[in-house]
Amino acid sequence: MVKSTFHEEYNDDTAGSKLARKSKDSPFLVAGLIGLVTVCGIGAYKFKHRGEMSTSVFLMQLRVAAQGTVVGALSLGLAYTMANRFLFKTNDSDEK
Repeated sequence: MVKSTFHEEYNDDTAGSKLARKSKDSPFLVAGLIGLVTVCGIGAYKFKHRGEMSTSVFLMQLRVAAQGTVVGALSLGLAYTMANRFLFKTNDSDEK
């Protein structure tokens, strides 16, 4: 018999189950997404009160803030993982 591959195993997952699996695998990715939604929400609120700033400059600054939030969260996750693996020498049972 043919064994199912990794791609076929998760083929019928719903969006909620994919997010739940991702949050277990890499919680900082979910933190980055939450930060992105927060920055976009604040940006949507502040768009109305931007004053004399042009729309294109405001959206460029909003894009930089949103990308910085996600990259910062992923960088913190990478630093946390590297610290656990190399500085504190914790052994993950699911590592191969």
